[in-house]
Amino acid sequence: MAESRDDPAVFWVDPRHRGIFPLDQFHISRSLARTLRRGAYEIRVNSDFEGVVNGCANREETWINPTIHALYMRLNAMDRAHSLEVWMEGELAGGVYGVTLGRAFFGESMFSYRRDASKIALAYLVDHLVQTGFTLFDTQFITPHLASLGAIEIPRADYQALLSEALREGAFFDVEGVDHSVEGVLQRIAQTS
Repeated sequence: MAESRDDPAVFWVDPRHRGIFPLDQFHISRSLARTLRRGAYEIRVNSDFEGVVNGCANREETWINPTIHALYMRLNAMDRAHSLEVWMEGELAGGVYGVTLGRAFFGESMFSYRRDASKIALAYLVDHLVQTGFTLFDTQFITPHLASLGAIEIPRADYQALLSEALREGAFFDVEGVDHSVEGVLQRIAQTS
């Protein structure tokens, strides 16, 4: 992370309590389910990774400085950083991006230009991770927004045990055949939560 957009220093964060999304506990509220069923969006993976990073950095306060931006672009080129995007009326409306290692997805940031686009992205991301064999969704920190969707905080030792297990095998984020249908997402999340 960086303290701000203009701070050239980059540092690692290892909080005493770590935020994660248990992949079997994502919560879809009734209003989010209605939004998903309306279907006025398209889900894409890695079609505009840089646009997602830029969307995440496009706020008054951001930790994404030029160094971090460049590093994420390199990680994306190495197939280690990925985005899940929500498109509406042909434009990028929101999304989430993160880094993969083993069967762990480290969520870095999300954004929304349109109402509920980041929530839509998170619902599809959780389902995408389950379908592609990931076992850990790291959010680093927890916010009230993430908690309302099922994110929890766990002690560092518990997190390190989950991470160790996730690093034992690999998973591929960008694979063909992932079902991004509304019905599939709602059904699979309802079965696991």
